[in-house]
Amino acid sequence: MKGLPGSPGFGSTDQAPAVKRIRVLTVNTHKGFTALNRRFILPELREAVRSTGADLVFLQEVLGSHDRHAARYVDWPQTSQYEFLADSMWSDFAYGRNAVYPDGHHGNALLSKYPIVQHRNLDVSITGPERRGLLHCVLDVPGQDEVHAICVHLSLLESHRQKQLALLQRLLDSLPVGAPVIIAGDFNDWKQHGNRVLNRQTNLHEVFEQHHGGLARTYPARLPLLRLDRVYLRNAYGHAPKILGSKPWTHLSDHLPLAVEVRL
Repeated sequence: MKGLPGSPGFGSTDQAPAVKRIRVLTVNTHKGFTALNRRFILPELREAVRSTGADLVFLQEVLGSHDRHAARYVDWPQTSQYEFLADSMWSDFAYGRNAVYPDGHHGNALLSKYPIVQHRNLDVSITGPERRGLLHCVLDVPGQDEVHAICVHLSLLESHRQKQLALLQRLLDSLPVGAPVIIAGDFNDWKQHGNRVLNRQTNLHEVFEQHHGGLARTYPARLPLLRLDRVYLRNAYGHAPKILGSKPWTHLSDHLPLAVEVRL
C-alpha cells in the first residue's frame, strides 16, 4: 500500500527499464525549524526538497510527532513530518524512531520513489541522553537485485561515534558483497576521525572527498565551517555532488543539504 513504511509502492518493478542513476538528497531537518528554533518552516522545506527532484531523500532529526508544537503552530501538519514531506512525490517512506520524550519523538527517515521492501532501525545509542540510530532500508530498484540505503545520525561525542561507527561497519559487513550501498546523513564527525575509519572499508568512498578532494562544509548553514554531513557509496559512483548552499537552503535548517547523482 502506498505510504506504509517498509511496504512496496504501487505496481511491480520487474518490467520497468533498468535504473542506472539515482538522485540522492540528504538533509538534517532540525525538526522543521530554522536555526535556534526561531521559526517553523516545514512547509517551505517541503517545497525546497520537492524542487530537487531527488529519488531518495535521507532525513535526520525529523519529528514523528510533537503534541505541544501541534497545539501551538497553526500550520503544523496533521501527519508526521516525514509523511508531510513525502506528500505525493515519494510513494514509499520508512522511519526510525530514535529519541522519545513526553511530547513526542524524532529520528531518521527515508523517502523513496522506489519500493522499500525491508527496513529496520538499529539502535546505536551509547550511555547517556543522546539517542541515535541507523535506519537501514532495502530498495527494489529496476535492474538491480537490491540496493541498500542507510540513513545515519551519529553522536556529538567522539567516544560514542567510534563505537557507533564500529556498529555501522558490522552492518556493512553483513550486506551482500556486490550490492550497491548508499550511506548518507549527519555524522557529527567534525574532527574527521570517523572518515578515516570508514576509508579503511573495502570499496567504500565519500563522494565529495573523491570529487573535490575534501569533505563538504555544511555546518552552520549561514557560515559553514564544519564538515559534518556525508554521502558514502559502495559498488556505486557519485556524479556532480553539490552542497545546496544558497537561498532558500541557508535558512531552512542549521545544516546545508547535500545532493549527488548516484550511478549504479
